[in-house]
Amino acid sequence: MRQHAVLITVLFALTVTLVSVSVVFWKFFQLNKQHYIDHIFTKHAIITQIFRQHEQEVTSQIMLEANLAIYEFVLEKDRKVVDVILKNAKVLKKKDFKNVDASFMLSQKGLYTKKVVTDLKVNMLEFNKNIYFYIESPSSSVLILDEELKPYKYWNVAYAYLLIIAILTFSFALILQKLRPLIRLRKKIALYGNGDMNVSFKTKGCDEISLISNELESTRGKINNILDSRTLFLRNIMHELKTPIAKGTIATQMLESQKQRDRFSSIFGRLESLINEFALIEEVTSLGDKTEVKEYRLVDIIDGAIDMAMIERSSVTIEVDATHKINVNYRLYTTAIKNMIDNGIKYSTDAHVKILIKNNELSFESKGACIAHPLQYYIEPFTKDNPSKNSFGLGLYLVDSILKAHGQVLAHEYENGLNRFIFV
Repeated sequence: MRQHAVLITVLFALTVTLVSVSVVFWKFFQLNKQHYIDHIFTKHAIITQIFRQHEQEVTSQIMLEANLAIYEFVLEKDRKVVDVILKNAKVLKKKDFKNVDASFMLSQKGLYTKKVVTDLKVNMLEFNKNIYFYIESPSSSVLILDEELKPYKYWNVAYAYLLIIAILTFSFALILQKLRPLIRLRKKIALYGNGDMNVSFKTKGCDEISLISNELESTRGKINNILDSRTLFLRNIMHELKTPIAKGTIATQMLESQKQRDRFSSIFGRLESLINEFALIEEVTSLGDKTEVKEYRLVDIIDGAIDMAMIERSSVTIEVDATHKINVNYRLYTTAIKNMIDNGIKYSTDAHVKILIKNNELSFESKGACIAHPLQYYIEPFTKDNPSKNSFGLGLYLVDSILKAHGQVLAHEYENGLNRFIFV
């Protein structure tokens, strides 16, 4: 979800915009339609006046039709057609009002005005794309067709709505198109982080994303040059150091004093061991080749670690299922287990280490006092509790680096006199 936050935000904005525009246009459509109906309904006044005159003067139907024809009104005379229209037509608007008819009358008391109040009902109807006015009075009713008026047409509003929706959709499509390079850039950065040093970030264009990609390409070149220089420097210096160490080891054998031979042999041996550890650290901390990771049986890796540590097998108890397999770099993971075995034997009270699987995690148990400092202190380079021990303080640092390269971490717990180091 978080990986596509920008895309989701853009789609959410598009959805909100489309819904908002649709609601606004729907309200506008309703108001516009009602305004149109109200506007054409004003014609009922003319029709009502003609109908009232017809009733007051009791004129013929032909005269009524002639008066209606002046305003392009047609009287519907077929009663069956009238019934069909009244039954199926859509009522657009209706209005009830009182028609007041005043006339002068003469009586014994003199001249007076007589008022007759008549209730009238006017309905505006829509049927088969025609507009009708149906007028009812207490004594009669008529259905009149307005040939001039036509029902409300929504196409103009629909065209405007579709045009705006198309423009918005096209605009957001352009935005998404502009965001596509970000997705490719993220994938390239992930490849670079996984060790593909030859991936290229270079791209064409002058927008902000292209500028960022080209800056990353420039930075990648600088980082690659630094890494190449670092690797070349370390390899050369280790090669140059091994030559005098080898010569010194040979020259040591020519000394007459056994004590001096042993002392110098120990010095040169420690120097060679230190260089080997430096070389291994350089390999682990560099990006490395992920293709060397394969599936191995854990017991085979442990056996290789015991052979590498050159210790008696009685010093190690192994409680690991022979079918348990892991995907690792064999040489590096074997070195990590070897260092944990060396560390357990060196600092335990009985020179013994127990290796087992606990909660699906590899665990190393040894008897002894709890470590004096938090684990973080020991995984720093050149740190150790007892300076007199024959160690450079790189063991746990190297283990932690190897585990991180495999997506794991080193943990420690102390329980009932047991130090337990765990590959989590």
